[in-house]
Amino acid sequence: MASAVISQSLLSSLTSSPSRNPKKSVDTPLPFSVSLKEPRVISRSHVVSTHFKKAHKSFIANCAPSPDSAETPIELKYPAFPTVMDINQIREILPHRFPFLLVDRVIEYKPGVSAVAIKNVTINDNFFPGHFPERPIMPGVLMVEAMAQVGGLVMLQPEVGGSRDNFFFAGIDKVRFRKPVIAGDTLVMRMNLIKLQKRFGIAKMEGKAYVGGEVVCEGEFLMAMGSE
Repeated sequence: MASAVISQSLLSSLTSSPSRNPKKSVDTPLPFSVSLKEPRVISRSHVVSTHFKKAHKSFIANCAPSPDSAETPIELKYPAFPTVMDINQIREILPHRFPFLLVDRVIEYKPGVSAVAIKNVTINDNFFPGHFPERPIMPGVLMVEAMAQVGGLVMLQPEVGGSRDNFFFAGIDKVRFRKPVIAGDTLVMRMNLIKLQKRFGIAKMEGKAYVGGEVVCEGEFLMAMGSE
């Protein structure tokens, strides 16, 4: 019985007495903080839409006219053909006269090599009422004649041994008509001297005629010089 009393007293003293080294509860902060966020989901359509908007804005910015640059009027965009020989100089060389002078201006001339000239085709040309009344088209034979007159400008020059005499067709070959020439067109004709026999006064030439940069007629010409 005495042992039971001693055990009970010891147990009571142990439970009732405070701890000699009580542990204090201290919340120690971590050296860094971790923040967990929900991941953002980007759809493919959102990426495409954003890219399209940026590209669209860039396209508009590039295409927008500059405020400093004004659009040039159409009448100022295209310069006139140069003039190497005007109609008066042409009349001094060629014997042709109205209505058969078919060269209006020479725009390039290389002595003994080539000549480039123009014929302004207008509705007032005397052949249009008959060719054709409902559809005015320049006759192909007159295109060949006009090209031959340009060739005459090369042949009748002293630089190639020619003279201010007449010249005549001696033959034409490989002539092709590619497109019709109508009123309002500008016929640009180039004639190149291929071979000249001064002894016989025979010249072989190659010619092409253009409208708007496209070939409308081409062929080879054989011409002879002679006096009246």
